[in-house]
Amino acid sequence: MTTLLLVLDLTGTFVFALSGALAGVKHRLDLFGVLVLSFAAANSGGIARDVLIGSVPPAAIADWRYLAVSAVAGLVTFYWHPLVDRLRNPVLLFDAGGLALFAVAGTTKAIAFNLGPVPAVLLGVLTGTGGGMVRDLLVSEVPAVLRAEIYAVAAMAGGTVVVLADRVGLPSAFGIGAGASLCFGLRYLAIRRGWQLPVAGAGQPPR
Repeated sequence: MTTLLLVLDLTGTFVFALSGALAGVKHRLDLFGVLVLSFAAANSGGIARDVLIGSVPPAAIADWRYLAVSAVAGLVTFYWHPLVDRLRNPVLLFDAGGLALFAVAGTTKAIAFNLGPVPAVLLGVLTGTGGGMVRDLLVSEVPAVLRAEIYAVAAMAGGTVVVLADRVGLPSAFGIGAGASLCFGLRYLAIRRGWQLPVAGAGQPPR
């Protein structure tokens, strides 16, 4: 379980770091700014999760590999962003991948620390959305989790699958794979098809 959590965390760190670095390049930040966004997007959610469950110091601070993975993703994106940028909506795509990986990793770690089903899912949502929120705030954008797009709901769905698989005794790898696939699939379809949650005041004329 420890090895599985580490692999999930580092993979999610790299993917979210790419999304943070791409956002920095999009806003024409310098190298330091891109690296800051890369680290913030990749690790903010995990740091908040670890503090809340008492796993201190947080892995993102105590383990040099998190900083190294974030820095590599930031440098690759900064110097070779035209290659990364060839994907359609690359920031959103990498963000969806990071959301899925972190949602299941956060839920799995919460379960490993003997939290109940509801707190485990909520920590999975926090892990998946925290980095993106910090990234968006640093570039003065409304965080995606607060907009009408299917975002936190996708993380919640992925975390719920992990919890249900654990409750019925299915292998951890199955629950994690199914949860991550569901989360990514929901987020990706929401991006492609414009799925949205109800918006406050929708249909009313602006004041």
